[in-house]
Amino acid sequence: MQYVSTRGHQRLGTFTDVLLSGLAPDGGLAMPEQIPTFSAAELERLRGLPYTELAYEVMRPFISDIPEDDLRGLLRQTYRAEVFGSEEITPLTALGDSGLYLLELSGGPSLAFKDMAMQFLGHAFEYVLERDDRRVNILGATSGDTGSAAEYAMLGKERVNVFMLSPHGRMSRFQQAQMYSLNEPNIFNIAIEGVFDDCQDLVKAVNADAEFKARYDIGAVNSINWGRVLAQAVYYFRAYFALGLPAGAEADFCVPSGNFGNVFAGYLAKAMGLPIGQLMVASNENSVLHEFFSGGVYHVWPAERVAQTSSPSMDIGKASNFERFLYLVAGGDAVQTAGWWAEVGAGRPVDLRGTVHWDAVAASGLRAGRSTHADRLATIRRVDTEFGRLIDPHTADGVLVGKRFQRPGVPMVCLETALPAKFGETVEEAVGRLPERPAQFEGIEDRPRRCEVLPNDVDALKGFIAGQLDIKRRG
Repeated sequence: MQYVSTRGHQRLGTFTDVLLSGLAPDGGLAMPEQIPTFSAAELERLRGLPYTELAYEVMRPFISDIPEDDLRGLLRQTYRAEVFGSEEITPLTALGDSGLYLLELSGGPSLAFKDMAMQFLGHAFEYVLERDDRRVNILGATSGDTGSAAEYAMLGKERVNVFMLSPHGRMSRFQQAQMYSLNEPNIFNIAIEGVFDDCQDLVKAVNADAEFKARYDIGAVNSINWGRVLAQAVYYFRAYFALGLPAGAEADFCVPSGNFGNVFAGYLAKAMGLPIGQLMVASNENSVLHEFFSGGVYHVWPAERVAQTSSPSMDIGKASNFERFLYLVAGGDAVQTAGWWAEVGAGRPVDLRGTVHWDAVAASGLRAGRSTHADRLATIRRVDTEFGRLIDPHTADGVLVGKRFQRPGVPMVCLETALPAKFGETVEEAVGRLPERPAQFEGIEDRPRRCEVLPNDVDALKGFIAGQLDIKRRG
């Protein structure tokens, strides 16, 4: 399988080439030349497979440059009960007889769904770097959970350094402590004076400097990384089969999403032939995606418009993976996609109303809804009262929107994004008590922190990265 850029049909190489590279040289994202599909009979063959075997069957068509036995070994290393807390890896739980289900994705080491892909990336990076005798310096941006998931996945990886940007003061206290309390020689936390979109733009700006990127071996683990999208597609298959539906019957999914990576993984699964009906995008007050799917116009919100909310991981005004979706909506037309993103870059909206592309969006099955702080509190309280289950505020966004768009007789699977312990203040506001947290995280907010605060300036960021790596080279 070869990969191309969403903006230029530039050949980017094979899976392991795009795994380490981040953005394409033209600023686009890596996409496979074609999306393999499963027939109905092939889907039935996948039903009942253990998670590692299912992951192999879903991911293998996209990964031609890792030998079969090695790929199976990487997946066995990644998806273990002792890492994710369950032999099922991603348990599916019914919320009573409501027709709503929770897909539990937060059993990993950072207590968030990002572990599902990031743990695979950690092992895959190590494998490729050892094979090719290389090193990589990961530059990433996080609105909350990607950072800790990436750092936990890369702990102790001798050939990897992680430089993780986060918006200064805009994550929960637990999220900040989970990242900043790590005292590891290959982990560098950087708080940027701005919002998440500023962090994301800085990552893209560094990647656009080809000379700096090559000199300092810059790679990426953000949701723009194709390896993350591919690994996340697996749990849609797992959830669908766990429902026990007759062959071909549809299921709907609701996904809390700000950067469009998690829900795009679901769209990839649907494009591969999984019988997904609706894919609901749940937004908070930062409703960029809701605006598009409701009205056909995609606006990038300026930083000053992005609100600080109680579901902070979705406080995003620019959805990076959305480009991949529009690329598929355009039928793989990279020229059209590049044109749309030129409009975005010039500060103009992408307006699809009245076009064949808007018809394609309508046919995609994607819909959107949004919620408020009051909605989140009420949903957390209702799920606790009715089903005896505490959920975090992002998952509450998903449950609220999922219930709103539920179809009679069709299961609605709501993706859990994090354990409530990561957002204790909001959960306590909703139900009057703090959620339990795993023993290893007791008192984490009081631990010493290591974090550099930098201005929203690409030269300051490059200087910090270069300085730290030069120190390590001399040492």
